[in-house]
This record gives sequence, C-alpha cells and structure tokens, in this order.
Amino acid sequence: MKMRRKCRVWWPKQLSLCRPSASTALFGWFVSCSSASLDVVVAHAADEALLSKNESGLQGILHCTNENMPVFLQETSAFSTLGHSAADFSCNGQLSSVEMDKDDQRKSNIHGHINLQNYQDGFGENYGRWSCGCQKLGELLEQCRQASIGNSNWMQFIYDSHEYFGSEIHWIPRLHHIHWNGQIVFDCDVHVIVYDTPRFGVHHFLLCFGSSSEQVKNPLMKPKWVNELHQKQSLLDLDAVILAINSSNAAKIFFDRNVRPKRSSVQFPIVCMFSALIWNLLAISVASFSTLFYIILQFLSRFASYGSESWICVILAKAFCNTWKNIRIRCCQILYWPIFLRGDYHRSLSCVEYAEKAALHRHVMWSSIVVDVLLGSLIGLTLLFHAESACLCVLNFAHNITNNLLRSGCVWLMGVPAGFKLNTELAGILGMISFNVIQIWSTLWFHMGFLFIYFIKGLAISGIILGVTIPAALMIDMIALATLHVSSVNWFLSLLYSLQIQALAALWRLFRGRKWNPLRQRLDSYDYTVEQHIVGSLLFTPLLLLLPTTSVFYIFFTILNTTICLLCILVEITISTIHATPYSKIFLWLMSPRRFPSGTWLEIISSQSNAIDSPEIGCLNEIGSPSMGTQQRKDSSERRSSVLVSFLRSNLLNIGQILLPHYKNMFSGVCGSFITSSARGLLTGRRMPSTLGTGLPAPMPWMSIPYKEYWRLCHDSVIACMQNPEYHLIQ
Repeated sequence: MKMRRKCRVWWPKQLSLCRPSASTALFGWFVSCSSASLDVVVAHAADEALLSKNESGLQGILHCTNENMPVFLQETSAFSTLGHSAADFSCNGQLSSVEMDKDDQRKSNIHGHINLQNYQDGFGENYGRWSCGCQKLGELLEQCRQASIGNSNWMQFIYDSHEYFGSEIHWIPRLHHIHWNGQIVFDCDVHVIVYDTPRFGVHHFLLCFGSSSEQVKNPLMKPKWVNELHQKQSLLDLDAVILAINSSNAAKIFFDRNVRPKRSSVQFPIVCMFSALIWNLLAISVASFSTLFYIILQFLSRFASYGSESWICVILAKAFCNTWKNIRIRCCQILYWPIFLRGDYHRSLSCVEYAEKAALHRHVMWSSIVVDVLLGSLIGLTLLFHAESACLCVLNFAHNITNNLLRSGCVWLMGVPAGFKLNTELAGILGMISFNVIQIWSTLWFHMGFLFIYFIKGLAISGIILGVTIPAALMIDMIALATLHVSSVNWFLSLLYSLQIQALAALWRLFRGRKWNPLRQRLDSYDYTVEQHIVGSLLFTPLLLLLPTTSVFYIFFTILNTTICLLCILVEITISTIHATPYSKIFLWLMSPRRFPSGTWLEIISSQSNAIDSPEIGCLNEIGSPSMGTQQRKDSSERRSSVLVSFLRSNLLNIGQILLPHYKNMFSGVCGSFITSSARGLLTGRRMPSTLGTGLPAPMPWMSIPYKEYWRLCHDSVIACMQNPEYHLIQ
C-alpha cells in the first residue's frame, strides 16, 4: 500500500491574528526528508501590492536574506517563496475566485494528484486563475511561481471569512493544492502547527534539554529490528525545522529592509547626537580607567616575574598557592573583559537560539565579576569598620584553642586518656614533642600578633577591590599557615603510625608463611628460616603493645587536622560556587523564564478527518457544485485528507535544571570515591588532602599588548554595545 503524503505547515501566530489581505505571498523554507513528507516553515507574508512596487528583483532579495541565515540552515534549505494565499470576503465565506472545474475535481478525487506535464500546455486564464487552481498573480510573483513550480514546490492557500479558532488564533488559511516535485497534489494529510515567532530576549524553541551522551548506556545488545529502525529514513527533520523557526524573525527583518521603502534614519538629530555623545564619553571614561588598571597589573606582573627565581618567591608561591591562582584568574578576567563584551557577531546570530547562547556566554564573565565584587565590598566594608573587634575575636579564639585544646590535650594524652592504660615512656616522649612544637609556634604567633590587625585590613581592602574570592583564597592559605604546628605534629604521628602498621602487617605475614609479591600484586607462599621467625616474634610483641599509645596520639591530632582540612575544603567549595554560578542566567530566568526552553510539545486545537465541509483548516479536495450526487460524495469522502491543527508549545527549565550542569562541571574533577579513599587512608596512616579539587574558571594566557592598543580595544568594545546587532533582533 502506498504511503499517503504528509504535509506539515508551520504557521506564525502573528499572521493568524490580523485580518488577511486579498492577495499575499508567503516566504519561508521547504524542508523535506523523503518524497512522502514535506515541512513548510512560513516565516513571513508580504502583500502582493507591496512587492509589485519594489524596484529590485525578488530573487536578489531572497538571495540576500538567505546569506544572512545560519550555515546549517543554508545547507539544508534555502529561504524562498513558498506560495500564495488568497482571501475573498464578498460572498459570505464562499471563495468563488479559486473554485476548481468539476472535471479537475473528479480527477483529483480519483488519482489524488495530477502530473504537472498534463497542465504545462493547459495554463490559461479562467476567471483570474490558472487551470491548476492557482490564482493569476502579478508579473513579479508570476515569474517566481513558474520558477518554483519548475524547480521546487509551490503552495496555494485560501481563506474563509468565518474561520475563528479561539483567542490565540483567528485566521488560518486552508490548503488548496501543492505543486510537489512536478505533481499537483490535492489529497494529503495536513498538519498545521501554529508557533509564536521567536524573538531575542523573549523566547525561542529547543528540541530537548541535555544531550544523548548523558543518557545511561545499555550494556545489553540491541535487537536487530532496533538497528534497522535507526537505519530507516526519517520522515521529519526537526533540527532543521526548529532552526528555521528560530531564524524566522531575522529573515522577516532582513526581507522587510529590502522590500519596504527606505525611511529616514535620523528623525530626531538632536537626540541621536546627544545619545552618541553620551556613549562616546562613557567609552572614553571606561577605556581610560581600564587602561590605568591595565598599566598597574602589567607593572605588578613584571615586578613579580623579576624575582620569581629566588627561593623566597618560590616559598611564598607554595605557601599562598590558592591566593595566587585566584588572583591570576581575576586579573585575566579583568584584562579580557573588552574581548568578551565585544563578542563575535556573525550570521549565526540570525538564529534566536544562537544569539541567546552567545549573549549568555558574553555576560557570564562580567556578571560573575560584579557579584564577586559586590559580595567582597559588602564583607570588606563590614570587616574594615570592625577590624579591631574582629582581630581581637580571632586572637582570643586562637588563644583558647591553644590553651584549652592543644596544651590540655597533650597533658591529657600523657596521662590516662579515657581510662586507657598507655605506655608511660612512649606517651611522655610523644607528648613532650607535641607540646614543644605547639609552644614554639604559639610563642612565634604571640610576637607577630601586632601585625594581624594590618592583615585584617588588607583582607578587607582586597575584597573590596578584587572580590570576595581573593580574601577567601587568602583565608585558606592563612589557615594552613596558622595551623602549621598541628599539621607538622599530625604528619610526624601519621608517619610513625603508618610505619608501625606496615611493620605489624609484614610480621603477621611472616607468621603465616606468606610474602607480598609487588610485581603480581598478590600474596605468595614463602619458607622463612627459624632465625627470621625468632626475630619476628621479638619485634611483633613490643610493636603490638605500643600500638595503642601511638594510635591515641594519632587519632587526637588526626581529628584536629581533619577539622582544619574540612574547613579549608568548605571555603574552597564556596569559592568554586561563586565562580560557577551563572548569575546572568538566574537574573534572566527571573525576568523571563521563556528564554530557557527544554523541549517542545503540541497542543491540539482541532482535528478533521474525512469530513465533507468543515470551517477548520484543511487540505481542500473538492469545491463541487451542490448538484453532485450523494454516491459520488460518499466515494470521494473516503479519499479526503485528514487535517490537524495544533499549537507549538515549549517546556521551560526550572532553576535547578539551569544550575545543575554548572555545578556538575564544578565537581567534575572530584574523585567519586573521595570520602571512602580518605577514610581508608586515615585508617592506614595517610593524611587527608586539604583540597577537594573543585573546578575553577579555565586559566587564560596573560595579555601583554601596548597601552594605546588596549585603550582602543576597550573603547571599541563599549561603542560596539551601542551598535549591537542583537538589538535589532529584538524588534
């Protein structure tokens, strides 16, 4: 059985809201995946009278419009004349000017379509129409129609004066016939999909949220029929259709610029001159301030690179590695702001989806800087006004931790902690070593305490100038530096505990007659001598008896060091979250959630199948005379087209779906077994890592260009905002 032909007409909503003209030319794209399926994306409708006044050629206008479309859309389909729509409101909804002859109608009922060759010699005027049913047009459109019939497709629509589909849709034409690949088709299944024209800053359409690579892979082998189904030719190219819909507004703008009469661009010269003056003053001010900042950064960079090979700089770079990394990221972001703001305006911006993505990509960096600096200013000003009280609070907290926790803890461990009987000599040695390290470090910090007030003020000023992430990173390094005595004691006890555990494990394998094979990573049988067993027995007993004493000291300082590491990891996650959060997306989502679609769906408005007369949109098979017999109507109704009218809707992303990909990317560098591996490492004597490895913005190369060139780059970037082509796409 031969498959019925299917035609999907994607109709813009604004064309269905206004009263249709008597004669209108339709422009858009034909998208076809097979010989039995055709998608028609209508982008614009122009009055025939307006086109006839245009002096330039229609083909040149279409070619110019097509050149401004995305490359993928140009490769898939060309922007062209789709067809013609006619309306007649003089006969109570009866379109007398587009009626077909009875003979032609009988042929269409019998064969479903008519070969175009039968009509090549039969074109002639009959009440303002051609014998195929197309209305006779003006000279310009008639040439375009004949060229489309010969090389592509052509569609004839008609309007009924009584059509009304609801508050959102008022007028939709009915499809009379299609010139489809050299044939005149009257009998096909028609699906009219009404869409709201996408506009930049308002909404656009997107097929789905996420990618196929994120789907769970099925390890089972797929059945053969599944592979055969994927190999079959698709009847619908949704990617090209959605791309054409998202480009329809730009195509309409480009087309109208060439067709409509030129208007004076300067209607208010004083306002335009004042606006240009304001923009130039703003550009000069921003460029001058940015260039001054650029000179300071270049001077500091050269000063830092001058002594980078000295041992002092190497030690400082290792001690303040987090601070240096975040300062470099922030400086590069400040240096590169004119490049990100200016962006790359190319023809792909004619698609609203691409323009939205480009705008979000351009705004994500400066929005992150603004939020970072605002948070830094808020916290920095608060800290600056309360620097003395904050300094006193931190010093008192450090003094209480040193006296009430560290010193008292060492004394407690040298006694009988929690009722455990420890080795007195070993506990005394470990306790004195820990106590002396704590005492030396606390004495050093006591003599350096007068500098802490200046550190607090420097922390506040750095937050005001560079943002909150810089003092947060500096806080991580300072916590690690201030708790160096705890980390040193924990490192010593971890080494002692680890060696003791490894020795006990090796001696236990000796008693079992087993030996670890490092090449094959397994335990092999081994015959030990009597002397080896005796030495092993003499070593195993004291090591096992001394293990509780070592374990108690190790557990105490491991808890302290783990708490410090968790605090640093918490600050690190906060820094990465500030960098990764898309503030521009959150703001735009709060203002207009329709700018973030995640898939499409169809809302059925009306459906018609095998109906003789219906006020709804349809594929017009027959406009016959009332004198036709009932039997003929019964036979012809079995071959009539089925018609479906629906509205294209979009699913919208919620705030969680917007933020989740960014936070997933932030934790992409974190090992999934971080907690289990850390816990296993603590049990075997390995230290817990002080960093989680969360993602930061990708480092950019240091910019080094002449000052005048950088000033010109900043100036041109600000001026480019006034001439932003995305502004015209909003219209």
